[in-house]
Amino acid sequence: MNRRTRPIALAVAVTASLALSACVKNSDSDDAGIEVTSTADSCEVSAAKAESGTLTFDVTNDGSKVTEFYLLDSDQLRIVGEVENIAPGTSRTLTVQAQPGEYYTECKPGMVGDGVGNAKFTVTGDEVALDQDEQQAFDAAVDSYTAYTKDQVGTLVTQVRKFVDAYVAGDDEKARALFPIARINYERIEPTAEQFGDLDPKIDYRKPGAEAENLPFTGFHRIEMDLWLDEARKNYPGEKLTALEEAGRRQVGEQLVTDIEALYDKVHSDAFVLEIGNITNGAIGLLDEVASPDGKLPGEEDEFSHTDLYDFYANVEGSKVAYESVRDIAEAKGAEGKQLVEQLDEQFAAMFALLEKYGSYEDDFVSYDTVKQPQRNELGAQLNALSEPLSQLTDAVLGGSAS
Repeated sequence: MNRRTRPIALAVAVTASLALSACVKNSDSDDAGIEVTSTADSCEVSAAKAESGTLTFDVTNDGSKVTEFYLLDSDQLRIVGEVENIAPGTSRTLTVQAQPGEYYTECKPGMVGDGVGNAKFTVTGDEVALDQDEQQAFDAAVDSYTAYTKDQVGTLVTQVRKFVDAYVAGDDEKARALFPIARINYERIEPTAEQFGDLDPKIDYRKPGAEAENLPFTGFHRIEMDLWLDEARKNYPGEKLTALEEAGRRQVGEQLVTDIEALYDKVHSDAFVLEIGNITNGAIGLLDEVASPDGKLPGEEDEFSHTDLYDFYANVEGSKVAYESVRDIAEAKGAEGKQLVEQLDEQFAAMFALLEKYGSYEDDFVSYDTVKQPQRNELGAQLNALSEPLSQLTDAVLGGSAS
């Protein structure tokens, strides 16, 4: 889960200052491959302006902490594009489609707290538009994925209500069984949910993240800590952790339901408008959720219940749905697009086959603390094998067309 706290609003109707619109690559632009260097206290960008069209930011982490890079809209609130979990000494690429306007670049070393090196970034030139056939394909993909997102949030409301009812009633055995099930729909659409920056910290922050940002510890993981209190005491031996009484359970339970219902309202409002870049970047973002230092692969997400494999599987499921929403568009982009689709089909199948060795939703996944490091390394290797071609999806979908 991304630990950002910046308030975010989803993209709404396209205006002259709005980026990430469904547009083609500007073949006249010389601005592909903008270099970004992140350190402990700086975010150096090799250019302060670019021509409208497809922009590629090559981000290198020269610091000592895992970092992330943002392209922000002119209000410095909406995240137009991001790339996260960039380990020290490594590089990642962010590809976005940008219309003319003013933006800001920023890095966040440690992926917690305020960003550094905030600087204005100007996009000049003309607005660019798709030809009619490609616009129809993009519209169909967005409509499909938007419907999927709304459906997932609708189911999420029901599942969370069942979980909270059992927890508040003191039926711990039932609540423990329902905890990972209640999270599935959230994990499938996590990057979309995170775009509502005021809700994600309430719903899904872990204890260290909430404390690092001086936020109340609420949501799924607050209840998880109470249900698996013995495990929590092992993880935090220097703290006096006590079980919540009935009133405390009711408070945190009802708060979670309220926040999930608020997410439902936002996703079903007229202002909720996804764009094609949200889908393609969200596909890789879901895998980043697995691989992050406080994510599922290292076993930090569900640190008390050890139900990380449910979340892991749901993230991969959500990533595949996002990918399949744009699969035909990528495949239609010529030989390179077809090759990419073949790779992704193969690697998604391999990822699911490996995860299914550890169980399923219906028959339960094994407790993640029983999955030893060699097996986690195998999962990580397959995750990397999938992430590498998936990181090319945005460029494949948004680029490669005639203006």
